Amino acid sequence: MYDPVQLRTFLTVAQTLSFTQAAARLGVRQSTVSQHVRRLEEATGRPLFLRDTHSVELTEDGEALLGFARSILEAHERATAFFAGTRIRGRLRFGASEDFVLTRLPEILESFRHEHPEVELELSVELSGTLHERLDAGRLDLVLAKRRGDGDERGRLVWRDRMVWIGAEGLRVDPDRPVPLIVFPPPGITRARALDVLQADGRPWRIACTSGSLSGLIAAARAGLGVMAHTRGLIPPGLVRVSGLPDLGTVEFALLRGPRSSAAAEALAAAILSGADRLTRAA
Repeated sequence: MYDPVQLRTFLTVAQTLSFTQAAARLGVRQSTVSQHVRRLEEATGRPLFLRDTHSVELTEDGEALLGFARSILEAHERATAFFAGTRIRGRLRFGASEDFVLTRLPEILESFRHEHPEVELELSVELSGTLHERLDAGRLDLVLAKRRGDGDERGRLVWRDRMVWIGAEGLRVDPDRPVPLIVFPPPGITRARALDVLQADGRPWRIACTSGSLSGLIAAARAGLGVMAHTRGLIPPGLVRVSGLPDLGTVEFALLRGPRSSAAAEALAAAILSGADRLTRAA
């Protein structure tokens, strides 16, 4: 009833919220993406996306299909790997940004290790800016991190979302006083974005807390020390959106490979792309 090719297209649109970006990532025409989604909608008898000229959003039925689609594709890939009889070996140095500490990325990595037990997986969790530097220096093989900014098209787009200001419930930012910021240290990409938009808006600011750990930033925010810029889809429990501050725009997360790609890196990249919807959900 459900074609794996169409399901993969559906997942890619759900992850990028863009038919154009999904087509680019899959290497097909945009009309093909539209056709795959239309056929899935005919098969389910339900609309899967709400779309207009400016935005694409999942419907409730689209959200429901995410889990089914991922399970079907995972079973398909396990069967393919089993009958292909190939075993991947070697060392894989993988870097993930702090943003994914509280998501279900560990589930993806656990499945990968189960499927490829002879791969020596080394995980580094760092700021996105640091991961870019380590990848450029040849010290990582594969990185999942924020893109550096507008015009950066390196790597394969995994997920796009808006950035918002968050803080403790009941926190109010006084418009006549400097904005108290909770930020990562340099070269944090989120930090740079927050400072840039405040400066462009003419809003004074002060650093209320700096931490290289996402857990540290969340603790400071829950204590009411200030506001932090964060991805909308990953707002931690106990924190809420804060209004009255300038728009932070969107953020893109991408997979970037080092100059010497390997079968292990390709396999993990495929696993992350297939399960990218799990990265928008807390563990």
